Amino acid sequence: MVFLSAQLFVRCRGPDEFWRKRQIFKLAAHYIGRRRNCYSLTIKSVHRALQFSTKGRKLKKQDMRELWETRIDAATNEHGIGLKVLLEGLSRCNILLNRKSLAILAIWEPRTFKCLSDIACAKAKLGGDPKVANNSMPENVMIKGLVDELD
Repeated sequence: MVFLSAQLFVRCRGPDEFWRKRQIFKLAAHYIGRRRNCYSLTIKSVHRALQFSTKGRKLKKQDMRELWETRIDAATNEHGIGLKVLLEGLSRCNILLNRKSLAILAIWEPRTFKCLSDIACAKAKLGGDPKVANNSMPENVMIKGLVDELD
């Protein structure tokens, strides 16, 4: 569409306004009553719903992170070490697994998680971490620092 003057451009709101309103009405298609049909009410309701959905995405991320922390903490308590000891020991061994991966391993691969916790415990014990008890040292874990000490 070609506009010959700025006045004609300002006056013409037809198709764009129709599609903009149609998009809002599509978002409000499942509402009940006037909130669905009356544009002034619809725009308020849709705007409010979009704000809640934005907050919901943040809350979902927080909830998932708390769930992963809880699962990892429960699995590490089974093996006699703490969550911080596990994460610190794994980072010292350059095993860079995030919390989501560790939580999945704790649930679906308990033997793999047990091996990871043994490695982390041995590395923490080697580093002189006071949080690790003497009796929780795994016997069958060989890491680089332990090999050097045995020679």
